[in-house]
Amino acid sequence: MKKILWFLLFVGVFAHAEMVDTFEFKNVQERTRAVALAKSLRCPQCQNQNLVESNSPIAYDLRIEVYKMIDEGKTDEQIIEVMTSRFGNFVLYNPPFQYTTLLLWCLPIILLILAASAMWRYLRSREKTPPISTALNAEQQQALKNLLNNREQK
Repeated sequence: MKKILWFLLFVGVFAHAEMVDTFEFKNVQERTRAVALAKSLRCPQCQNQNLVESNSPIAYDLRIEVYKMIDEGKTDEQIIEVMTSRFGNFVLYNPPFQYTTLLLWCLPIILLILAASAMWRYLRSREKTPPISTALNAEQQQALKNLLNNREQK
């Protein structure tokens, strides 16, 4: 009984199921083009994976749809147009520069400028402040000597 449990545990740990694309292409060039195009489109469900890397059912369906459109002879631009009309510019890893994506494109530059100016202002303010003296004045030195003498006497 223990051997069976160990075997099932071993098989369960190393078993890995994956969706397999069984689409038949006319030639290798179309397959290469289809996979490259599917890699350039983002999965609407996973958000951080492309259609090829994602294991979600919607990514599988969209991947097959891309494959069928390539098989029908559509261009990459036509396929991207279909996908963006359905899901918006979200499916593109490099969205076009439009007024709706202005903040997306300009925010990193703005943040970089703000960070550089904040650093510059901080460094300027450090130059203007005098260094803090940590030296003891005569009164503090005398109090320290008294404390040390009292300690040595005990």
